[in-house]
Amino acid sequence: MRFVSLRTSCLKLSKSGSKPPHKNSPTCGGFFDVPGAQKRLDELTSLMAADNFWNNREQAQKFIDEGNTLRGKVDPLIEAEKHLADYHVMVELGEGEPPASQSKIEAELLRDVAKITRDLDALELKVYLNGPHDKSNCILSINAGAGGTEACDWASMLMRMYQRWAESRGWEVEVEDALPGEGAGIKSVTMILRGENAYGFCKAERGVHRLVRISPFDSNKRRHTSFASVDTIAEIAEASSEIVIPPTEFRVDTFRSGGKGGQNVNKVETAVRITHIPTGLVVASQAQRSQHQNRATAMTLLLSRIFAQRQDAAKAEMERFYGDKGSVSWGNQIRSYVFQPYRMVKDLRTGVETSNVQGVMDGDLDAYVNGWLRAGCPLKRMQGVKDDEE
Repeated sequence: MRFVSLRTSCLKLSKSGSKPPHKNSPTCGGFFDVPGAQKRLDELTSLMAADNFWNNREQAQKFIDEGNTLRGKVDPLIEAEKHLADYHVMVELGEGEPPASQSKIEAELLRDVAKITRDLDALELKVYLNGPHDKSNCILSINAGAGGTEACDWASMLMRMYQRWAESRGWEVEVEDALPGEGAGIKSVTMILRGENAYGFCKAERGVHRLVRISPFDSNKRRHTSFASVDTIAEIAEASSEIVIPPTEFRVDTFRSGGKGGQNVNKVETAVRITHIPTGLVVASQAQRSQHQNRATAMTLLLSRIFAQRQDAAKAEMERFYGDKGSVSWGNQIRSYVFQPYRMVKDLRTGVETSNVQGVMDGDLDAYVNGWLRAGCPLKRMQGVKDDEE
């Protein structure tokens, strides 16, 4: 029958039949506790209605943010179940229509089911991003590893890849500090990616990335292997109460920026470098024309790095992975990019792979990031997944 495939599609999305959704819907509760979230929303609504709600502005803002996050997860699920119930009714009605009308109804419903499937996939990923800082902006750093000039060029290619990926997601990208390579590319770069759930998605990229290609810098046209490491940490605001650094524990140095900006950056020391004396951590910012702005950005970078380091040492809720990343060399890669003799990009933690190397280098990373999130954020190579270049 014409509507059999459509009925099957609807059943795959919902096991609740044609009954309308209700507050304790088992379908919604499959991967997200909707009743629990609705109960918490009721509690937050009562708190926000209290006369003394704004007495503590910091706490009030936390409650508001929590409520907005929960609504963003609950409302689409409830709405999706309502649509699914409507689709079941439409399928039953469509089966009684003349064949000429059935074709039109079927095409319309198939489009609707495809859309709701995409929406649920996107919502599922957001549900996975339940870490305390997954909503934060991300500080992404790339460092060239083994491979010399090749590695520096590879680091610059990764930088472009992440910039394209961020732009495709509607995020803002700002390069805070970059160290050029001696012959080509960059030795290191630090960027801030600003957008919804930036850190939650970017943390999938932390680790060693390996490139295999015929080197454009080798006159003999031999294959070379290059490595670069990617670090991702959540941005912690300077005003945050989660971490406080006494003024005696850091040193601020200024220098002339080497980037664009006209005469001001060439004559005035607008760039800022901050050193955390107890740990030896050093951060720098020279993206802005104002020394005050660069100092604020550098302090945010420093706070974020110190926070990440402390969380690592305490083995707390955030998964920092510093101890599992390993050295930036052979055998520690999380993903391999092979340009020659065949074309393949393969994630060794999830097994996700594609031969569309150019698409990946142009920022098409969603399949890898989403696959890593759905796999439970694995830290090590998946059992049975082999790297063909090893």
